[in-house]
Amino acid sequence: MKKVVVFGGGTGLSCLLTGLKLFPIDVTAIISVSDNGSSTGQLKKELDIPAVGDVGKVLISMANVEDDFIDLLRYRFTKESFLENHPVRNILLAALIDLKGNLTDATKYMCHLLNIKGTVLPLTEEKVELVGESISGEDYLGEESVSQNIKNIKKLKYDHSVNIRNEIIEKIREAELIIFSPGSLYTSILPHLIVPEIKEAIKKADAPIMYISNLVTQPGETDNYAVSDHIRTLNKYLDGRKIDIVIANNAKIDSAIVNKYSSLEHKMLVNIDRENIEKLKARLIEDKIFAVENGMIRHDALKTSYLIFSYLMEGD
Repeated sequence: MKKVVVFGGGTGLSCLLTGLKLFPIDVTAIISVSDNGSSTGQLKKELDIPAVGDVGKVLISMANVEDDFIDLLRYRFTKESFLENHPVRNILLAALIDLKGNLTDATKYMCHLLNIKGTVLPLTEEKVELVGESISGEDYLGEESVSQNIKNIKKLKYDHSVNIRNEIIEKIREAELIIFSPGSLYTSILPHLIVPEIKEAIKKADAPIMYISNLVTQPGETDNYAVSDHIRTLNKYLDGRKIDIVIANNAKIDSAIVNKYSSLEHKMLVNIDRENIEKLKARLIEDKIFAVENGMIRHDALKTSYLIFSYLMEGD
């Protein structure tokens, strides 16, 4: 099977993996762990552990177990108590960190329980905070603060140097394709590329690099970004490598849904600016890769994964 490494975090990565797991691909998912919001942020602060929320989402997306087990992991306590707003998956991961000693081993044990075919690895086992360094030298601490102040930030970094397991470096070295998933560009994708060891491993890797373009912009982070703007930002942080392939949506989305996103959430469609993409020397694979679920625009996980698999099979 072809070996693929996918970088990301949150909903975008989870959605993509629900499709990729259906294909004969050896998938390794590397997950950012700097989230500091909601249940994840509370557990991170109170238990002094890494962010577990995105790891939990990815584990569910790759699971091959009964629906009742998935429903249990997704269950979020709602009654007023110290457990309010905590999903079961986060509580389990927090407990397993205590039992196993670190987030990587906790994640691997969950992979065993969930019959996951593939590998899921947190970017680091340490508790880390994303930091945005502003033009004036002021630091914005934490993902939420970074996301709200992108226009003032000249550089992303962590609050301290982070250690990376050699297993991650080996997975990158062995990969036949490296993918950056859809998701928050500055708080889910780029946090991988501010780790020197990750950047260096990608630079030395033989695998081409693919980006799955977001469908809509993210207010405050990527306002008015076209596909090429996402690529250009990734190329800047790749520092020596470039995005080789980009998959983007070229199908029309119902105007009523587009207008709702624009007026209520201030999100715009990410346009394919073909000439600029060509100037960046990225191969464009365009198709209908969206689906509408409960009035929300999402990547069609199966179609997107099929396009990735088709690319992998070229020349075989």
